[in-house]
Amino acid sequence: MGTYELPRNVKGEGRILFIFTAKSLIYTMIAAAVGLLFYFIFSALNLTVVGIIFVVAFALIGFAIGTLKVPELAKFEFSKKTGGENIDDVIKRAIKYKTSGKKIYVYKEGKNND
Repeated sequence: MGTYELPRNVKGEGRILFIFTAKSLIYTMIAAAVGLLFYFIFSALNLTVVGIIFVVAFALIGFAIGTLKVPELAKFEFSKKTGGENIDDVIKRAIKYKTSGKKIYVYKEGKNND
C-alpha cells in the first residue's frame, strides 16, 4: 500500500495573534516605539490622550507598511511600476535610490525581450 500526502491549508500558520506576521509585528513595534516618544512629550504637557492617539496612529502605520502591498492602479505611473510589491520594499528601494546617487537597477524574472 502506498503513502499519500494529504493537502492541508498552511496559510496563516506563520502568524502571531492571527493578524501579525513576524515582519508586520516588528514594523508595528518599531513604529509604536516612535509613537511613544510623542506620548512622553505630550504627557509632559498633560495631553496624555493626544499621546495615546499618536502611539496608536504610528502603530497602525507600521502595521500597514509591514503588511500591505502597493495596489495596481492604471491611472498612476507609480503604481504601474510598483503594483503588487510590498510597501516596505518600495520604501527601502526609494531610500537606496536617494542615497546611491539616484541610480537603481531592477531585474525582473521572466521572458527576455530579445
